[in-house]
Amino acid sequence: MGKDKNPRRVADNEAMAKTRLLRTSPQKLNLLATMIRGKKVEKALSDLTFSKRRISADVKKCLQSAIANAENNHNLDVDELIVAEAWVGKGLVMKRGRPRARGRFGRIHKPFAEITIKVRQVEEAS
Repeated sequence: MGKDKNPRRVADNEAMAKTRLLRTSPQKLNLLATMIRGKKVEKALSDLTFSKRRISADVKKCLQSAIANAENNHNLDVDELIVAEAWVGKGLVMKRGRPRARGRFGRIHKPFAEITIKVRQVEEAS
C-alpha cells in the first residue's frame, strides 16, 4: 500500500538535468544557454569547451549530466540527441557592502543562477 509512481516530467524521448547555485548572474548565464539551444549535443559540448566564459565549464558539466541521464536512465541514443531546451532561473542574491566616502555604504550584490538543460532524441531524416 505504497504511493503511486510519480509521472515523468519529460516526454519519453527526452531527458533533463538541472544545476543550481551557479555563482554568476542569470543574464550572463543566459548568453551560454542561447549559444547551445537547438544544437546537436556534440556541437554544443565543443562550443562550451572552447568558450572563454568562466561559467562555461559548469554549463558543460550540466549538459554532460543530461546526456548521461538520457543514456543510462531513459535508454536514448547519444548520437541522435539535440539540446531541445535550455533555460535559466534566478537564484539567491547575497548582499554585501563596502564602506564609501563620507560615511556612506556601497551595496554589492552577488547573484546566483540556475540552469536547466533538456535533451531530446530526434531521428535523422536521411
